[in-house]
Amino acid sequence: MKKKSIWILIAVVAVLILWGISVNNNMVAMEESSSKAWSNVENVYQRRADLIPNLVNTVKGYAQHETSTFEAVVNARAKATGITVDPANMTAEQLREYQQAQNDVGSALGRLIAISESYPDLKANQNFLELQSQLEGTENRIAVERRNFNEAASKFNTYVRKFPQSFIANMRNFEKKPYFEAEEGAGKAPTVEF
Repeated sequence: MKKKSIWILIAVVAVLILWGISVNNNMVAMEESSSKAWSNVENVYQRRADLIPNLVNTVKGYAQHETSTFEAVVNARAKATGITVDPANMTAEQLREYQQAQNDVGSALGRLIAISESYPDLKANQNFLELQSQLEGTENRIAVERRNFNEAASKFNTYVRKFPQSFIANMRNFEKKPYFEAEEGAGKAPTVEF
């Protein structure tokens, strides 16, 4: 009888160890998936940053007196490319700082593109039109990759918070991933006045 109890105990311990290994491996895989999704986010933001110098130089050729706008774009780009976030240790505050810097780039680019309305020759310039088209495509990619990151982070966060996986997550220091959030006031409809 004593031998049978020992074998049952060994079997239970073995099952618990195998379960713990499986849960840990799932968390590692999900964390890697969210890190990959984060890399894709950074990749498309880098693509946008790479387009900016060409766009600024094209617009400069037509609108030399818009220096404050050019400086705003260059400064926003420099700030945004200077922020790095480690996906393994990402905090909500770091993500908000990163997102704010990228939003500043988007705002500055919006002002740069708006300049083209005042310069018909610029609006007809093939290089400008191609850069503008690439920028629009990149903005769409950014939205897609941000959504993909949020989905990967959501899967990871759900898994590590569920019982009983949360025991392993706490022991191995797996922490929730932050999400990209909508910009302040994004839910408010714009005011149109005539």
